[in-house]
Amino acid sequence: MNLPGPRAGQRTPYPPVFIAGPTAVGKSALALELAEKIGGEIISVDSMQVYQGLDLGTAKASPAERARVPHHLIDVAGLLAPFDAAKFVALAEKAVAEIQSRGRFPVFCGGTGLYFKAYLQGLGAAPPSDERLRSELEAAPLARLLDELEMLDPVTFNRIDRHNPRRVVRAVEVIRLTGKPFSAQRAEWATRTDPAGETGGFVSGGGLPQSGLVFGLSRSADDLHARINLRVDAMFAAGLVEETRRLLAQGLEQNKTAMQAIGYRQVVEHLRGERPLAQTVELVKIKTRQFAKRQMTWFRRQLQLEWMEFHPDTTCQAAAIILKSRIDSVTAQI
Repeated sequence: MNLPGPRAGQRTPYPPVFIAGPTAVGKSALALELAEKIGGEIISVDSMQVYQGLDLGTAKASPAERARVPHHLIDVAGLLAPFDAAKFVALAEKAVAEIQSRGRFPVFCGGTGLYFKAYLQGLGAAPPSDERLRSELEAAPLARLLDELEMLDPVTFNRIDRHNPRRVVRAVEVIRLTGKPFSAQRAEWATRTDPAGETGGFVSGGGLPQSGLVFGLSRSADDLHARINLRVDAMFAAGLVEETRRLLAQGLEQNKTAMQAIGYRQVVEHLRGERPLAQTVELVKIKTRQFAKRQMTWFRRQLQLEWMEFHPDTTCQAAAIILKSRIDSVTAQI
């Protein structure tokens, strides 16, 4: 694909635009429309879309959509490769620099709140993972880890997603490695980031954006649930079971992070004979609705977003026009 360079008479770099929100809210479709209108390229903010092969269950952009607008940070990790927020930030910073060098807008889009926060506010000084300790914790019952977390750090215990073993393991790991509550350390790491950034208002992995181009999308619960149900049905109709079977043959179960992806985990259980397909489809819908609710709670508590509420009759084209106007007003002041 031949991409245009900086347009004559216009200043670069263009500030990044951020579009966050729960699964199935309409982020990807809006980002696609917006990127076409403003001359942008999309950076995926999704902890599962980074993995090669996890296509249907993560709702990756189709080849046709990627042909319309360049996408970054999709399929950047092998199925068995480790991937974390630090790697995301490093790759995102590289992508932003490349996109801006072409005189185009970086458009961050996704639902992984931790990745947004790591890029916008910095990674802090969390200790690196200890392989021996991590293996020990991953082998321990989740209930036992939660008991330990509640005793040593009740603040984190009350805030953490207790159904996400990966996050619970990491919290306990940090506590054991440092001897201090995870919550207290997160506060310390946050104070060491530069809230104004060092990039003239443009985000660069260590400061909050001053451009104001950080948007959150929302819908009513009934509307979002209906969209989730349709999406899950479409994923299964497109071949999610077959995709999961193929991934299992490639070692999917060896990647504990990828196995946490909603849809794949439930289909793996179905393939093991734990439940029939119809019940699996309904369970994926339930798990996805619960996940979307947790996402909304996290975004509202952790990030300062300019919220845009979608209605069933809201079109991505109309929403993109509104955001473009907002972007134009900001960039006019640069």
